[in-house]
Amino acid sequence: MCGIAGIAYWRSMGSLIPVAERMAEKILHRGPDDGGAWADAENGIAFGHRRLAIVDLSEHGHQPMASASGRYVIAYNGEVYNFPALRDALEREGKAPAWRGHSDTEILLAGFEAWGIEATLKRATGMFAIALWDRQERTLTLARDRIGEKPLYYGWVGDKLLFASELKALEAGADRPLEIDRDALDTMMRFAYIPAPRSIFKNVWKLPAAHRIVFRSANDRDAVPEAYWSLDTPEQTELRRSLADESDTVLVDRLHDQLKAVVAGQMLSDVPLGAFLSGGVDSSTVVALMQAQSSQPVRTFTIGFNEEAFNEAPYAAAVAKHLGTSHTELYITAKQASDLIPSLPQIYDEPFADSSQIPTTLVSHLTRKHVTVALSGDGGDEMFSGYPRYDITSRLWERIDGQPAVLRRLTACALRTPSPGGWDAMLRLAPQNLRQQVNGRRLHRLAGLITSPSIGELYPRLMSQWQPEDGLVLGASSNVDTPMDVWATSPDLQHAMRRWDLHQYLPDDLLVKVDRAAMSASLESRAPLLDHHIAELAFAMPNRVLQRDGVGKWVLRRVLDRYVPRELIDRPKTGFSIPLGEWLRGPLREWAETLLAPSQLRAQGYLDATKVERTWQQHLSGNYDRSPYLWNVLMFQAWLANR
Repeated sequence: MCGIAGIAYWRSMGSLIPVAERMAEKILHRGPDDGGAWADAENGIAFGHRRLAIVDLSEHGHQPMASASGRYVIAYNGEVYNFPALRDALEREGKAPAWRGHSDTEILLAGFEAWGIEATLKRATGMFAIALWDRQERTLTLARDRIGEKPLYYGWVGDKLLFASELKALEAGADRPLEIDRDALDTMMRFAYIPAPRSIFKNVWKLPAAHRIVFRSANDRDAVPEAYWSLDTPEQTELRRSLADESDTVLVDRLHDQLKAVVAGQMLSDVPLGAFLSGGVDSSTVVALMQAQSSQPVRTFTIGFNEEAFNEAPYAAAVAKHLGTSHTELYITAKQASDLIPSLPQIYDEPFADSSQIPTTLVSHLTRKHVTVALSGDGGDEMFSGYPRYDITSRLWERIDGQPAVLRRLTACALRTPSPGGWDAMLRLAPQNLRQQVNGRRLHRLAGLITSPSIGELYPRLMSQWQPEDGLVLGASSNVDTPMDVWATSPDLQHAMRRWDLHQYLPDDLLVKVDRAAMSASLESRAPLLDHHIAELAFAMPNRVLQRDGVGKWVLRRVLDRYVPRELIDRPKTGFSIPLGEWLRGPLREWAETLLAPSQLRAQGYLDATKVERTWQQHLSGNYDRSPYLWNVLMFQAWLANR
C-alpha cells in the first residue's frame, strides 16, 4: 500500500526530481516507510513514490522500479495477491528474469515484459493503481484495479500531464490554482461524493475502476480510458446460466471454497495483520475464515458508541469471543468526533460527506496502533444483495411502471401542491416518530420518484439527498453522469441496482471512505469480498440464494453458519453510522453554524444560502432530521475553508 505521483511533458526538460519529490511528500501518510523519485529528463517524465512496506521489506521493494531490461519504469500502489502464482507462471514459461527480491512490483514488471500490459492486468488479482512508463514506445499507461479500491487522479494543467493517488499531490505539481467544477459539486451535494470520472476540479479526472488509459504524447489530450474487465462478457453469461441449475447446497459450497481461498491469499503479509469486526454478516464471515486458517488468535478491532441505537460493539464482542480472536474496542464520543472533524478535509482531499468517515477513521487509527494490515468486510451488500432498498425499489417500480403516466403525474402533482414547509406544518400534529419518517421534503422526493420515466432515473434519485430541482449549487447544470447502462444489460432490476452500486456507490463512496481513513493512519485495508473472482461468482448467482424471505445475503449467511451460531448474527441491519443529527444540535452546533453562516455562503457564491439556512433551522427545531443534507454542505464548506 503506497502513494504515487508523477508528471509528463514528452519533451526534454531540466531536472524534474524536485517536482516529483514535492508531489510525493504531500502523500507521506500513504507510505511512511520509504520514498523515491525517478526522472527521464530527455522525455520530460518523472515519478514520485511513497512506500508502506508490506511484502518484501528490503530495499528490493523500493520504487519507482525499473524492469529487468530497463524498458519499463513503474510507480505502483496496492497489492497483487496472486503474485506467487504469477512468478511461478513466468518461471514455467522461461520468461522470468534474475529475481532481485520477492516483491509483487518486480513480478508485475516481469509480467509486462513477458505478456504485455493488458494481459498482465487481466492476470493480476488485487487492488492497485499503476503508472507505467514505456521507454521504448514513449507511452505512459495509468491503470486501476477492477473494483476501484485504490484511487488514481489525472489531468492536464497547462502543457503537462499530472497524476497522483490524491488531489493534494496533483495540486503540488501544478503551477496554477485549480478551478472548482460546479457540476461536480452539484453531484457531491446529491450523492455525498463525486462519482468518477469527475473530480472537484475542472479538467482533473478520476480513472474509473477496471480501466487503463494510455498517453502517447503531449497532444494526446483526448485519450479515453478503456476497460480491461467487465461483468458483461459471454463467459459471465454462461456462468450465470450454469449456476441457475445448481442446488443451493452446491452454491453455498462453491462460495465457501472461493472465499476461503481468497481470505488465505489476502492474509499474506510480512508485517502484523488483523481485521475490522462489526459483528455483522460481512466482517464476521471474513474474520471467521481468517481464524479458521490461522494458528494464532486473529487481532480484531471495533468501534462502539454510548448511544445504544448506534452501538454494535457488543455484537462484535460476542462474535470475537465465539471465534476466539484477540479483540480490541474503542468507544467514541461526540468530543472525539468533533476533535477529528477539522482534519477531515485534509484526510479526504476533496469534498466527501459519508458521515461514517468519522468512525472509520477512528477505528483505522486504533487498529494501526497494533497492526499494519487489516482485512474488512466491505462489499458484501453490493455483492450479495444485502441492502433492503434492492427489494423495496423493485417492488415500488413494479407497482408504478404499469400505471398510466397521467395518473403518476396527477399523484405527484398532489404531493407537490403543498410546499415542503406546508406539508411540515400539516404534519405538526402527527406523532413525533411519524414526523421523523415522513416530512415535506420526503413527500416531494417521492413525487420525483413516481414520475421517473425509467428505473435508471429513479434509482439515482433514491440514492440522492439534494435533488437537481433543489437548485442548491449556483451555476450548475445538474447533469448526472450514469456510470454505465446497467439497466439495459442486466437480467433483472435487483441485478441492475447492484451493478449501479458496484460501478458508482462502492468505488466512489465506500472505498474512498476506507482508503482515505486507513491511509491517514498508514494502515493497509484489504477487502476479500471485493476479489474479482468473488464478484464474478456473486453476480452470476440466481436471486433465490441472494435474497430470500425478505432477507439479503442468504448464501453468504449460510457460509457464516458453518462458523458462528445464527443467533449471534441475526438482527436488523444498522450500518456503520453515528448519531449525527443529535450531535449537530448539540456538541457540533457551534462548528456547524460558523460554516453555514448565510453571509459567508453568499460571499462564496457556490451554494444558495437561503435554502441552506432553511434546512438548518428545520433541523434545529428537532422535528426533522436534516443531517444527511446538512453534512454534505458542511463537508464542502469545511473543505473550502481548508484551501
